[in-house]
Amino acid sequence: MNYIGSKQSLLDFLNNAIISVAGEINTGKKVFADLFSGTGTVGLTYKEKGCKVYANDIQHYSYVLNKHYIENHPPVDDSLLEHFNALPGTDGFIFRHYCAGSGSGRNYFTDDNGRKCDAMRLELERLKNNGEIDSAQYYFFLASLINSIDKYANTAAVYGAFLKHTKPTAQRPFTLEALPVIDGNRDGKAFNQDSTELIYDLEGDILYLDPPYNARQYCANYHVLETISRYDAPVLTGITGMRDNTAQKSCFCSRRTAADALELIIREARFQYIFLSYNNEGILSLSAIREMMQQYGRYDLFKKEHRRFKADNEEKRAHKAHSTTEYLHCLEKR
Repeated sequence: MNYIGSKQSLLDFLNNAIISVAGEINTGKKVFADLFSGTGTVGLTYKEKGCKVYANDIQHYSYVLNKHYIENHPPVDDSLLEHFNALPGTDGFIFRHYCAGSGSGRNYFTDDNGRKCDAMRLELERLKNNGEIDSAQYYFFLASLINSIDKYANTAAVYGAFLKHTKPTAQRPFTLEALPVIDGNRDGKAFNQDSTELIYDLEGDILYLDPPYNARQYCANYHVLETISRYDAPVLTGITGMRDNTAQKSCFCSRRTAADALELIIREARFQYIFLSYNNEGILSLSAIREMMQQYGRYDLFKKEHRRFKADNEEKRAHKAHSTTEYLHCLEKR
């Protein structure tokens, strides 16, 4: 997925920095926690390295992706993939509220693709409720649906708005594609909690933090995926069909609360090493983070130029620079 803040292209940078501070971690079993896991890129990498991974995110679609990536292991029965792709479309919640042909006024998906998404989502719930699939299959297919349907969205990468005219990639007939099932440490667990609450319940060796850097709330940018994931028929408001996301708004998106939230996690963390990803345009300054972390142990900093995430027309963006400076703040706690 083309996801804001994804660390896919920075994995080598992160891994090399972590090794230089904490040493090799693929020898023996260590506990690696990722409290803002997003699409699961970092946690999955350390699962493959043999770490017991705790992956957490307050967004439910992210929780589903990590339930699959972190908790599923080969083999997972994917024999129903053809069954899902052969389902006839149905007029469900996605079609009625996110497709132009329903009269909703929204154009997130073509009518046919919205109906196909509904048919798959309803069938998946039916199979689970009837005991015809197990938990591993449920999260495998639901994660695959979330990841697949995103490729057919008629948006400029995020769901803060839909496009007036349907772009070519959104016009393709929707096909459910299976996500890979990755082996590695089999003791990991996914969570769907507020990171400032979950931190009290975890302990381990390495804590990785990748919170939102600015005022953009993920719950607003990916609200359609959240509804597909939960399929809870929420009340939608406004032109974009926003669901109530009050409980999912991150304190890291506000200058008033970000510093206190970060310090709480650092102070309460029962981990030997803490690594924080941030950049030069974030709410918190480099010096503020450095001063905060230095209070709790030995501090180090790594940085790398990184290409900016693009989610809209370049000329309309407030930031004109093509890259940002990605920081990795490192702390060895006393």
